[in-house]
Amino acid sequence: MDAQTRRLVRRHAVSIWLRAPVHVLVKRVAGRPGRPLLAQGRPDEVLERLVGLRYPVYAEADIIIDCGDETVEQGVHRVREVLEEYRRPETVHVSLSHHSYDVLIGPDLISRAGALLAPHLPQKRVVVITDDIVAGLHLPRLLASFEETGIRADVISVSGGEESKSLACYADVMNRLLSTGIERKTTIVALGGGVVGDLAGFVAATALRGLPFVQIPTTLLSQVDSSVGGKTGINAAAGKNLIGAFHQPVAVLADTSALATLPRRQRIAGYAEIVKSGLIADPDLFAWCENYGQNVLEGDPAALAEAVRRACAFKAAVVAADEKEQASVGGRALLNLGHTFGHALEAELEYDGRLLHGEAVSIGIHLAMALSVELGYAPVEDLHRLDRHLRSLGMPVSFDWFRDSFSAEILLHHMTRDKKMQDGKVAFVLLRGIGKAFSTREIPAETVRNLLVSEGCRP
Repeated sequence: MDAQTRRLVRRHAVSIWLRAPVHVLVKRVAGRPGRPLLAQGRPDEVLERLVGLRYPVYAEADIIIDCGDETVEQGVHRVREVLEEYRRPETVHVSLSHHSYDVLIGPDLISRAGALLAPHLPQKRVVVITDDIVAGLHLPRLLASFEETGIRADVISVSGGEESKSLACYADVMNRLLSTGIERKTTIVALGGGVVGDLAGFVAATALRGLPFVQIPTTLLSQVDSSVGGKTGINAAAGKNLIGAFHQPVAVLADTSALATLPRRQRIAGYAEIVKSGLIADPDLFAWCENYGQNVLEGDPAALAEAVRRACAFKAAVVAADEKEQASVGGRALLNLGHTFGHALEAELEYDGRLLHGEAVSIGIHLAMALSVELGYAPVEDLHRLDRHLRSLGMPVSFDWFRDSFSAEILLHHMTRDKKMQDGKVAFVLLRGIGKAFSTREIPAETVRNLLVSEGCRP
């Protein structure tokens, strides 16, 4: 029951709770002297009271085994079986100058969220922000885990889709949140994909001037990208993510079992961010993608878990070196590879669902590599290698993926409204080859326009 003891156990051991109902406990202690607590009243009443106090804390154990009338030998055998099967979640540690947290990766973490998060919560109270679709799939398990560990939870649900990242939705969520009587130690829990994570994170950053925040991403895209790094925000009429704040989570739970409910299109959207990471500065990750990308898109649990681990580890290192994207050269800005093109496409399609963010990134990384080749920075063989990999998996590569044509001039206009504009110059992340990204603002608009036209856009 001592918090320090529990911290030591979590750090150095595996904890097991042998959970038994009160009637079994009463039978076990019947007639046994030397139990001072049981001498304070009827044993069943005393045990009922102790269960109410202790079981929510015991539920933080790594392993819970329900017990009844088994013999000691049977109990030991069961413990050994469970221990042999037990695997701790993979952990990616994010270490920043003034804050650190862990990304836990593994199956069925939502069912254990209460136990995993309890050590990180300033008080046993949370507000879950989710969307209507995710709530139907995962919310009951999450709330059950909170109830088991004595964590009070309120729920705010929004509509699924990019339209929820709006000022109107933000205002509605904020008003509903404040009506619950939150305090500064109340934790916001984001349960959902990137839209929910960005929205809930911005709410957490601004409510009462900042609340603790937990990410439970349920899409591959959010697990490998948006849930790590502390970028939060909403969209404005002028462009995507123009209103936001840096607000780091206290923990991230990447439940790989949640990915089993995703359609292949959603896995493709997340996979594009993994490929992007390899292109930026990790050629070994790109080679891993070439070998195992098909397994990831087919939903293979081991491949998905490894993909999430590799991508999170890569992003954690980049964020640790440049948390708030302030490096004059390279740094966190490199994570925007493909995004200048991708965001322009999303803006032109008005975020209406015809193009997912990860699909836009898939096209964007092709265009960034093509521009790099056009300017003589990257070898054309690397462009062929990238395109061959993307097309082999049925991923969008260029404008031939669309039925309708785009105007190069209008796409250029969208790029000039990007939040990374500086002194009237558009920021591009380009490549000197696979694993060799760099940033520049010295690309003439005419060069970009010519590339877009050669790729299939109207002038």
